[in-house]
Amino acid sequence: MHIEKLEYLVEVAKTGSISKAAQNLHVTISAVSQSISSLEEEWGVTVLKRNRTGAVPTAEGAMIIKKAAELLQKYDELKEAAQGYSELVQGRLRIATIPGPMLLLEQAVLDFKKKYPQVKIEIVEQGSQDIIDDVLNEKTDLGFIILHKNRLIEHLGLDHELLLRVKMVAATSIHSPLAFQKTITPEELKRQTVVLYNDDYVKWFMDDFQAKFGPAEIVYTTNNRALISRACQNHLAVTVGLNYSFIYEPISDTVILDFDFPQQSPVFLGVIQRKEHHSTAISRHFLNRIKHDISGLQHQL
Repeated sequence: MHIEKLEYLVEVAKTGSISKAAQNLHVTISAVSQSISSLEEEWGVTVLKRNRTGAVPTAEGAMIIKKAAELLQKYDELKEAAQGYSELVQGRLRIATIPGPMLLLEQAVLDFKKKYPQVKIEIVEQGSQDIIDDVLNEKTDLGFIILHKNRLIEHLGLDHELLLRVKMVAATSIHSPLAFQKTITPEELKRQTVVLYNDDYVKWFMDDFQAKFGPAEIVYTTNNRALISRACQNHLAVTVGLNYSFIYEPISDTVILDFDFPQQSPVFLGVIQRKEHHSTAISRHFLNRIKHDISGLQHQL
């Protein structure tokens, strides 16, 4: 029996479709179908009921597929152990991140690639919900997002780890009258021209702010940091964001202001993975590197 046959079986059970499983595994539908038939013949039991709408496990098949998934995880552990003995890290690492941590990840990825040139690394910038969806659908290995009590991910089949406690702050030009202050009140923010970076948590924060304190004059939301910088410098606009993002991607000639009102419950930069996905050596090595970098950043916040 080949390990690939078990992989085909588990993928069909996961997707509920032989054709979808074949697409995900980059093999032919015939290869998947014949492999499963071969297993059923070898075991003398029907594991899948096939119909026009898809394929679902039989009662016996569900138990067998669970065991097959456990066996595949053990096989992955075996490969990792062998890989560890050879002192060689290789394979693929797929990373997705919200915009803020990109510079933090950029240096880590470059250094990681130099140390482990055999690893193929993919990194994309996305919104938080897209990252969550891609991690759940196994299109991404590690997802870096903002975690807070209003984002309930524990019940989505995701493991998460809190990496860095962060908070929302405001930034404006050094020529603004606000530059002589250390804080900004809700009433002061409402009187300012506000420009925002297009980020899920920033949007949620400002929606919550306006629900509590009244409307703010938000001129636009953009992914263009240069546009935000020019608005602050040339028009004394105020922007709002997470404090660590201003450290790693500072806007020139600006000052940072704390909010003079109670903020929400603790907010963290965190990393998510699939709950049933066994963490690979590559993921662990990379996360250790990120944690090392973040430990140096913590004292600046």
